[in-house]
Amino acid sequence: MSSYDVIVVGCGGIGSAALYHLSATGHRVLGIDQYPIAHDRGSSHGETRVIRQAYFEHPDYVPLLQRAYLLWEELQARSDQRLFHQTGVLQIGPPEGELISGVLRAAREHHLQVQQLDASQVAHEFPGYEVPAGCTAVFETVGGYLAVEDCVRAHAQQAVAAGAELVTTESVVDWQAAGNTVTVTTSHNTYQAAALVLATGAWAPRWFKQPQLKVLRKHLHWFRNSDARYQQDKGAPVFFYELGDRCFYGFPQRDTLGVKVSEHSGGEEIADPAQLSPDLDQADFADVAEFLRQYLPGVSEQASRHDVCMYTMSPDGHFILDTHPEHSNVCFVAGLSGHGFKFACVLGELLADLATGRSLAGPELFSLSRFVSQSD
Repeated sequence: MSSYDVIVVGCGGIGSAALYHLSATGHRVLGIDQYPIAHDRGSSHGETRVIRQAYFEHPDYVPLLQRAYLLWEELQARSDQRLFHQTGVLQIGPPEGELISGVLRAAREHHLQVQQLDASQVAHEFPGYEVPAGCTAVFETVGGYLAVEDCVRAHAQQAVAAGAELVTTESVVDWQAAGNTVTVTTSHNTYQAAALVLATGAWAPRWFKQPQLKVLRKHLHWFRNSDARYQQDKGAPVFFYELGDRCFYGFPQRDTLGVKVSEHSGGEEIADPAQLSPDLDQADFADVAEFLRQYLPGVSEQASRHDVCMYTMSPDGHFILDTHPEHSNVCFVAGLSGHGFKFACVLGELLADLATGRSLAGPELFSLSRFVSQSD
């Protein structure tokens, strides 16, 4: 039976980063994934993911983002490929809404530079992006997007280059922790380690019954475009729109596929991530197409690609990163709630620290205990 310092189960966005940080610090580490690296069956695919610093979700994320920017830059240099594309992020919504007020709060508390714009300024600086009546905008220059599959592959490749072992197309059947040893049983083999990292994405509910995690099927749409106003090489930004209780986001045209647009809010709850349907949801498509007609009217309504991914939602929309309540040598990340990939590099670093005893706890905002105290 093979034995390691740490086993990482799940080698998508976060797990591949944990594998890299563990191997880079000299640990004997094994990564296990049921699918090939950078697969399209989870949450870390679809070409692009947004990255930004003035974080409307909560100002406490900002220090992690500042660390993440440094780690992405480091990975980019090591892998000798461009992973981060700085396009800026244009965010539009009502002044009192969660989006605009949250961005400004985070910028104020952490002394970040954002530009406030009214509708006429948006029309001048970003023609083609319509501002609804009663709404305003902020623009964050340092924002942009990450090439998601390239990031996952880069972490995995650099981990293997540093000595990590990686097995794919091998499903974990069970794991057991006893004393200082964790045993992981897969469809092919049995492995042992001193510590275990669980980064299983939409499969997290299988291993953790509390808190209640909900998995949503989400749709990614690409639309053909010939309008220069929405092209990355012409200065078009990543964009967010808060429209009442709905939020849409998208990316400028970067290749022949055109403009990518999705709805961040909503989603269809699914019971089994292994049975994720790739089918188009006509209602979702119609809503996104209507959004384009109203707010990016120069983009064609002709679809060029459709894909699906999953959000694993925590009850409060914030991440969970902690040690197992019964096993101090087992740590995990779960419930990234549709906004986790930009943090993948730093969450992987935090998991590596927890697994090897360099840290005894993750950030307080991500603590499992916040749900335990609520249920008492």
